[in-house]
Amino acid sequence: MARPATGREFVETAKARIASAKTVDALRAAQALLLPLEFGLSLEQTAIVIGLSKSRTGKLRTRFQRIECGVEQVKTKKGLRNHARMSLDEEVTFLAPFIAQGHDTGVLPIPQLKVELERRIGRKVSTSTVYQLLRRHGWSKFAQQHRADQKEVKSSVPARQKKDGN
Repeated sequence: MARPATGREFVETAKARIASAKTVDALRAAQALLLPLEFGLSLEQTAIVIGLSKSRTGKLRTRFQRIECGVEQVKTKKGLRNHARMSLDEEVTFLAPFIAQGHDTGVLPIPQLKVELERRIGRKVSTSTVYQLLRRHGWSKFAQQHRADQKEVKSSVPARQKKDGN
């Protein structure tokens, strides 16, 4: 016979999390805790209902309880920068002069930015790393191209003059 489900003290919290879940993972975690306790489902049945494996369902239950107890923190994608050479604040400071120049000219100097980035972190980086850095802070190759095109359109359109002949 299987062990009885634990976590009765988290039932109300799980119900609230289900109602306010913004991601599928948050919803599944709350369901993994709530379904066995409220409806008497086994771990296997709960796994089938939420569409995960039995082992993943058990891990979700445990993690939900650990987060609610304060033992574990919720991880966000921004917090998973395992290979980051600079913090996000340092990146903002590093990019500030380049972004200011980009606003003036409409184009970011990618080769110059790449050289400065390599000097700053002390190793070679690929161009895609530079574009990822810019994308994290709201600049992309396409947005850069769009800004440059808008400046060209504004500078190439002559002002219309009335013809006196009509």
